[in-house]
Amino acid sequence: MSDAVLRLDGITRTFRQGPRVIEVLRGAEMSVARGEIVALVAPSGAGKSTLLQIAGLLDTPTGGTVSIGGEPVSTLDDRGRTGARRRLIGFVYQFHHLLPEFSAEENVSIPQLAAGASRAAARARSEALLTRVGLTERISHRPAELSGGEQQRVAICRALANQPALLLADEPTGNLDPETSGRVFDMLMEVVRETGLAALIATHNHELAARMDRTVRLEGGVIV
Repeated sequence: MSDAVLRLDGITRTFRQGPRVIEVLRGAEMSVARGEIVALVAPSGAGKSTLLQIAGLLDTPTGGTVSIGGEPVSTLDDRGRTGARRRLIGFVYQFHHLLPEFSAEENVSIPQLAAGASRAAARARSEALLTRVGLTERISHRPAELSGGEQQRVAICRALANQPALLLADEPTGNLDPETSGRVFDMLMEVVRETGLAALIATHNHELAARMDRTVRLEGGVIV
């Protein structure tokens, strides 16, 4: 796929457990194009989280290559991986992981400040993102003052703060009730479409998976 933002080529990942060698990934291969939303579906224990961590440069594959935006990134040193994550990747987890002592705006601004943005520029982008997801009146609220759906919308804005090329999400609506989950997912889809980034979203919800551009399944350590 020539316009692939994410490419995983021949990814293997093994773990040692005493004398045993456990093969979690056995040559997984996939790509996600710019503007494409791909669902990653896998049974529990199949290696879904390991695959996402490797794609997000949080884990190193035993073998194979990870490329983002045409740039091979799996062999970078720790400093290079940190820089690539900051420039290229946004993460949304099942639990929002917002910093409780900071407001919604500050939570979205922090990754921008870490990447070198000025306070004024970070604040302006944070407010624009939060307004886009319907949180204009909640910008100065701390996480404890927000509902679960509002907290996850802030987490999505934080993932998009540095204008990444790739969005990775691990059960992003898994902790929400069905109605809230549907609303948050609708908003996530709209924002991804508008920004044109590539998105890989792991989910057990087959209804949500069916609404994405395509579904890939991880079985036996390979993508099928």
